[in-house]
Amino acid sequence: MSAASPEPVPPDALPGQRAAPDLLSHRPALRVDARAVKESLTFAFAGGAPGGAIDRHVESASLPASTWDPTRFAQHVFLQELIVGCLHFTSDGRTYIPSPALLGRALSQPPSDRDTVELRRDIFRELTGSEALRRDLAGAYGALRRWVGQLETISISRREGSRRRLDILVATKEAIDALADGFAGARSGLARLPAFGAAVRETEAYRRLADLLAYDEELATLDVRIRVGSDGHVRDLRALAIRENDENRFYKSPLGRVVTKLVMLWRGYRFSEDELLIRYVNSVFEGIEDELVALVQLLGDLEFYLAGLALRERARAAGLAVCLPELAWPSGPRDEAPGRELKGLFNPLLLASSASIVPCDIATEHHDATVIVTGPNSGGKTRLLEALSLAQMLGQAGFFVPAAEARLSPCHGLFVSLIEQAQADQSEGRLGMELLRIRSLFEAMQVGDMVVLDELCSGTNPSEGEEIFQLVISLLSELRPQAFITTHFLELAARLERERPVDRLVFLQVELDAQQWPTYQFVGGVARTSLAQRTAARLGVTREELVALVERSKRAHRRQVEPG
Repeated sequence: MSAASPEPVPPDALPGQRAAPDLLSHRPALRVDARAVKESLTFAFAGGAPGGAIDRHVESASLPASTWDPTRFAQHVFLQELIVGCLHFTSDGRTYIPSPALLGRALSQPPSDRDTVELRRDIFRELTGSEALRRDLAGAYGALRRWVGQLETISISRREGSRRRLDILVATKEAIDALADGFAGARSGLARLPAFGAAVRETEAYRRLADLLAYDEELATLDVRIRVGSDGHVRDLRALAIRENDENRFYKSPLGRVVTKLVMLWRGYRFSEDELLIRYVNSVFEGIEDELVALVQLLGDLEFYLAGLALRERARAAGLAVCLPELAWPSGPRDEAPGRELKGLFNPLLLASSASIVPCDIATEHHDATVIVTGPNSGGKTRLLEALSLAQMLGQAGFFVPAAEARLSPCHGLFVSLIEQAQADQSEGRLGMELLRIRSLFEAMQVGDMVVLDELCSGTNPSEGEEIFQLVISLLSELRPQAFITTHFLELAARLERERPVDRLVFLQVELDAQQWPTYQFVGGVARTSLAQRTAARLGVTREELVALVERSKRAHRRQVEPG
């Protein structure tokens, strides 16, 4: 949880505040800073707000407690790129990118509370089974976005300011009505939305809002008769009847309006009708302002589910499938979790590109196994590690995972380390950086964590690297990790497969077709070769091609130094 985030506030701790329509917590709570949000709404209503002012409160909303630390993996699984490239969605014909700050935290900090995870999964199940509910979800989000857009509109003149405030109230009512009138038949956490909308409608503040807008919309009904000439132009327009909306609480008769003006003038007040309207409008907004704080929080909550549905649709468009995994929650500290299984696993980061995506199946007999993956470069090993990491993170957050079917065991935390590029200011060489990577792993590691390491000990000579590799494997096994490690130490991997120095070692290799090309599938065993020559040929690094490049450079040099 971010240190700057306000602590979740139970609704019963907020005087006058009804239960927040919280879709991310099992126990509904107001997770935004109510006082700060209310101040922003007041200023925005009075004169507008800079773009993004309301969204900053959305981004800083607190979340349920989590044991996961995003600094241990988020950069290596390209979480921000996943959100921007794969989780954007459309509402009212506009494309929205969900808040990378809030959604990033919601995904990378899975709740420790099992009931909260199941709440999110139940909502996704209900949404996938009902087009009407998906439509209501997008409609509610669109109404909230229009409301925020009106709040962030800045008026130029006083008259424009009056109209602008009325437009904000119109958008406010539409947002509340979208919640109250939608989500019919919802039985999951979605039922909190119409319950909140209906409760707000029962308040005196909402009735005053509705009456004011009705008064603004219909002061009177005028029946007219129009006479049109043969040339199509109006010859005469005559009022037949005028029926004023005298049932509205804001209505005053013509005589009453005249008397009010005379009394004000006699007392020395010189209020215009526009000024009186502004006073009415302000009082109506102030009356309902407490209810609107929850709408700000709801923006981020809705983005969580719209982003999940967007991932589902984007995968379907690519001929792939996502699912809500089976989660094998441990019943005790020594509970034996079933094996991991993912069918049709794919890397969702590839959805943002035009690359052809080949799903694969991964299964292990035990969940707390150490899986060593070997195979040629460009065979899909790193992409597999990313996909496995994202599947664990998303599934444990109550989100869809990039697989047609999946069985996962929740873990206390995730550690991911892929090969990094050298930095200009790094204080150690490649071996030193690798040793620091291993040190940081064991500093952060807890029993049962998931560990993902790409090319462990690749930064040193084979003999020293193999020794360190074996040390890491042996010590990791004592922490019962869910570990996936890639390596090019093929002889070492083959020896480990034969000798089995630690329990629950599993070996996977990149599958090759008859022509020795990777199929992007993974089968049991250890690869016999990294196919370095095949990769070199594919990239144009053969002796013949390099000799040709050298000769070309020599000829160019001779042309430069030899006279005409």
